[in-house]
Amino acid sequence: MSSETFESDDLAVTEDFLCRAYARMRIGSGTPEASRARIHRDSTASISVDELDLDFDMSYSVTPLGRICLCVVHEGTVRDHAFHGVRDDFGPGDVVLFAPPDLPYAGRICGARYNITMLDPGLLDQVAATAGRPLGEPVRLTGHRPSSAAAADYLKKTIVHLRDDVLADPAVAAQPLVVAAGQQLLAASVLAAFPNTASADPSAQDRTDAHSTTLRRAVAYIDDHADQPLTVADVAAAAHVTIRTLQYAFRRHLDTTPLAYLRRVRLAHAHRDLLNASPQDGATVGGIAARWGFPHPGRFAALYRSVYGTSPSRTLHT
Repeated sequence: MSSETFESDDLAVTEDFLCRAYARMRIGSGTPEASRARIHRDSTASISVDELDLDFDMSYSVTPLGRICLCVVHEGTVRDHAFHGVRDDFGPGDVVLFAPPDLPYAGRICGARYNITMLDPGLLDQVAATAGRPLGEPVRLTGHRPSSAAAADYLKKTIVHLRDDVLADPAVAAQPLVVAAGQQLLAASVLAAFPNTASADPSAQDRTDAHSTTLRRAVAYIDDHADQPLTVADVAAAAHVTIRTLQYAFRRHLDTTPLAYLRRVRLAHAHRDLLNASPQDGATVGGIAARWGFPHPGRFAALYRSVYGTSPSRTLHT
């Protein structure tokens, strides 16, 4: 995980930074009297979350990023944004797909403060049910605006969660399970928000393969590897079935999802560690929770109380 902050009032220096942070681009100022830019980036190998604040109007023309690029506008506007026949304007509160990974784009930033979140396209395949599609056809997003206001709001909340609860704290961001869970949550939120080529409906073969033996293999794999970053694809491969079959097996036999079951197993491990730990040895609820993939102390405490009927701090100090 890395974190950096860039500030400059030199347009050429800002262009150089943007080229290194995103892709080769040309920018120009429409307001020569102002050129101040401030950019803060938190990133892992697969995702980056940037907050950008420009006090000038900037035109841009960008080569393909190779990553899915999302934009959330806080203030100001993005105008004449264009790629592959699409032309649109965005304002405060909008969350959009700025560009597919393989396409260039261009437009104008007008005195805006906004967020750019980028993710590896492969993350979509890790959380999508892609059975039945030929190899070499990754999941594609087929629209640049969310399908519903509710889905857009959830995606924005996910980005804020990643920015504030996962990446902002180096100690939390150093926990592999937290980062892996955050990346999967972001990818799932993107798939839920935008129209795409993935299909989650089980086929007849999925239904046939989703028997109890499949579930036992998957459960055993999760139980044995809960301390490692896991994806649905990892569990499906271990159970020798497709992702859709795995999801259907968990829904049919346990009325849950593979990731929800994984979270339950990790919560049980956190409970065990809280019972066995001692505050005198420096153990903390936050440290144990983060170790098992729970970066937000308040949410962890609420989940813990709902399952164990007491607070994690009380367990630790018992």
